[in-house]
Amino acid sequence: MASGSLWVLFTLLASSAQTLRNAMQRDLIGALGAVGAAQVRFLFGLPFAVLFLAGMLVATGLATPQLTLANLGWTAFGAVSQVIATAMMLAAMRTRSFVVAVAYTKTEPAQVALFGLVAFNETPTLSLIAAIGLAMTGVALMSVPRGKELASDWRSAGYGLASATFFAFAAIGFRSAVIGVETPSRALAASMILVVGLAIQSATLALYLGVFDRAGARAILAAWRSSLFAGFMGALASQFWFIAFALTDAARVRTLALIEVPLAQLVSLKLFREPPSLRDAFGMTLIVAAAAILVWGGG
Repeated sequence: MASGSLWVLFTLLASSAQTLRNAMQRDLIGALGAVGAAQVRFLFGLPFAVLFLAGMLVATGLATPQLTLANLGWTAFGAVSQVIATAMMLAAMRTRSFVVAVAYTKTEPAQVALFGLVAFNETPTLSLIAAIGLAMTGVALMSVPRGKELASDWRSAGYGLASATFFAFAAIGFRSAVIGVETPSRALAASMILVVGLAIQSATLALYLGVFDRAGARAILAAWRSSLFAGFMGALASQFWFIAFALTDAARVRTLALIEVPLAQLVSLKLFREPPSLRDAFGMTLIVAAAAILVWGGG
């Protein structure tokens, strides 16, 4: 694969790892609660991120990158935005209309493109705009059974849009942090920012649990064996996301990441023998077509 298209490989690897992590994390929600399951992703992912960083340092023979205040600021912005986005997504999913929450959280790629244009003058190409439109239409077809239902619950819509906005902020923040690291290795830069980001997120949620849910904090520690693999897959997915961010603009990465939706459908078909409907199949086709446009358009 040409170096200009490596972002495609890392985005697909990240989406696959994230799909597996979500499947494992879903089993932990019942035992640990939503916040506890989210903390598993960060807390148990942190040791693996440190190992990834150590491996990168050995493999490249480079010194540990020195982070500037700008790097740390963008990392903190991305890390906190991701925590808020996760909270908003969970709030949306607790409201009456689950499908509305799903549909609106998937507006993230369009918001990333908009914020990238405003903040960094990253003008989206026509192919990227077409891919965003196709992918979001595909997701809507798979998520929303009736157009009327999309507007039937404004609280779900508000939470869903807010979640997508903060996920977009997280993507912009992490990309800005990674590309700002002064090192010849983009993979090493991604590893460094991943360690710092997970440390900030782990500390933030540990503080929350320590103040508001000490029983939940103890339950997380007691479930460490079942949480390790979920933490590993979460750290691995983030490692690939950050490398992709270092290679191309965040809007392109997050649009191609919508391939996770048909991947999740395939996992559901494999595990639960639930064949997709005709509408689901058409939605998946649009998402795959969007992915093809992005791959053809390069990085």
